[in-house]
Amino acid sequence: MIYRFRIILDTEEDVFRDLEIEETATLEDLSNAIIQSFGFDGMEVASFYMSNEKWEQGVEFPQFDTSEGDEIVRTMSETLLEHVVHENHTRLIYVYDFLNMWQFMVELAEIVEKNEAQTYPNLMFVQGQVPAHAPDIAFEVELDDDAEDEFDNDYDVDDFQDLNFDENWN
Repeated sequence: MIYRFRIILDTEEDVFRDLEIEETATLEDLSNAIIQSFGFDGMEVASFYMSNEKWEQGVEFPQFDTSEGDEIVRTMSETLLEHVVHENHTRLIYVYDFLNMWQFMVELAEIVEKNEAQTYPNLMFVQGQVPAHAPDIAFEVELDDDAEDEFDNDYDVDDFQDLNFDENWN
């Protein structure tokens, strides 16, 4: 079977790609197809994340295993698409280049029969130009009422005279 994905760059402009890829491909294969279809050089680190209907990040599938101890991490190269994406779970988030944070919403559009005359992955459709710089992402942090008061201490951070700083501490 062939998975048809729409990969949307998280920008104000409509920038997306429609890709076809075999269900037996790995997340790393999908990552490479995304990188190529958007014109990146592939020199940066990336990760996929499971996602729900609200596009919230879930379980991570990193490019490299950086875990410590007994933690089990499934990397992109060892994870088949058919094991994470199916008709009941159709959304992933893809982050490329963690310094610039290119973020993509990856959604399974449909599952079709394989066309033996076609090579995969297959770039089906291109919409929009990738901007020169990654879009700014507004990170939302929810603080409870007590946490907000923790930083309300009336210090003037520009006035160091009242902080009893000893210049010759060592």
